[in-house]
Amino acid sequence: MLHNTQIIILAGGKGKRMGGEIPKALIPLNNRPIISYLLDSVKNCDFEIKPLVVIGFRDDLVQAELGDIVNYALQEKQLGTGHAVLRAKQMVDAATENIIVLYGDMPNTKTETIKKLLEIHNNESPAITMMTTKVPDFENEHSGFLGFGRVVRDEFGNIKKIVEIRDASMEEKNITELNPSLFCFNANWLWENLPKINNNNAQGEFYLPDMVGLAIEQGQKISSLQINPMECIGINTVEELRRAEGVVQISN
Repeated sequence: MLHNTQIIILAGGKGKRMGGEIPKALIPLNNRPIISYLLDSVKNCDFEIKPLVVIGFRDDLVQAELGDIVNYALQEKQLGTGHAVLRAKQMVDAATENIIVLYGDMPNTKTETIKKLLEIHNNESPAITMMTTKVPDFENEHSGFLGFGRVVRDEFGNIKKIVEIRDASMEEKNITELNPSLFCFNANWLWENLPKINNNNAQGEFYLPDMVGLAIEQGQKISSLQINPMECIGINTVEELRRAEGVVQISN
């Protein structure tokens, strides 16, 4: 299945809380661009199709840094993760069966995890296979996970919904299974349904996790893979960058 899977890496962000002078994906992490760690993990998966990187802010710098080891799609306006993936569609071969979406500012997502995600997706044939993660609490080193969406399951263990923190009840805020927004999609289902999500939210953006709710409404199957929380540390602030430096050093 390595020949019919397209990895899409979202890397159009500006990094406004870290100065914003260069794309967030190129901010140095232990003297290397953040995105380079993820690209190493993807390379070691041995996919036959080049990863597709969605770029936006200072796209020229990203292309100069990465060269021709990846393909590119341009998101000229930052209208959300769902919009970014939709912008990538024109660069994806029509015969592609699986779409894996990763993030350029999550440097610690491992090769083995990406492979396992695809394995589950191929074995169970859902519309979506999503990664989830669990933390014991939201204190100290886990404080950065507080803003993650919560994964709500029914009594049978099936994913019932994803609730964003701003919409969560007090009971839901205490849920410690979280959504890092790392997905593998059935490509046909994704392209048919992605235009259906809306931007009726505070940011006016199209959010990729809304695809989970859409799949649930349609009665589609959703599979999941629980991963180590250290693999889905995103970098949005200087503090998170410092924390990630230690995590990357330990894991490498």
